[in-house]
Amino acid sequence: MSDVSEHMVEGGCHCGAVRYQVKISNPLVAHACNCSICQVHGFVGAILPVPQFELLQGEESLTEYRFNTGVARHLFCKHCGVKSFYRPRSNPDGVSVNIHTLELPDGFDVDVTPFDGQHWEVHAHTLKHLSETS
Repeated sequence: MSDVSEHMVEGGCHCGAVRYQVKISNPLVAHACNCSICQVHGFVGAILPVPQFELLQGEESLTEYRFNTGVARHLFCKHCGVKSFYRPRSNPDGVSVNIHTLELPDGFDVDVTPFDGQHWEVHAHTLKHLSETS
């Protein structure tokens, strides 16, 4: 059994216009979703409670895309096109950060598990606990 430790980590888009900070645990649990948008973008997300996320800069550089039910808020940098984070449909009370945009310390463990987003209605409930605050 490994020790869980908490870290403040920054991340952001490719051009640097959007920057954020998150409080995450090591190891970090993330999901590789195969839904239509995550698969196309290569988004691997770690869902966190909103209080663990802080947008440091770039709110004015974000553009939003919604589709299907309109619940998920996909946010992209309007300069470089990177989706660093978004508000997921499964956890509208949380935020999902793209682990590829995190500046993780050396030796940080990330546990990436598949998520069947193509059958979202069947599996979404398995993610609900990730945005809950203690």
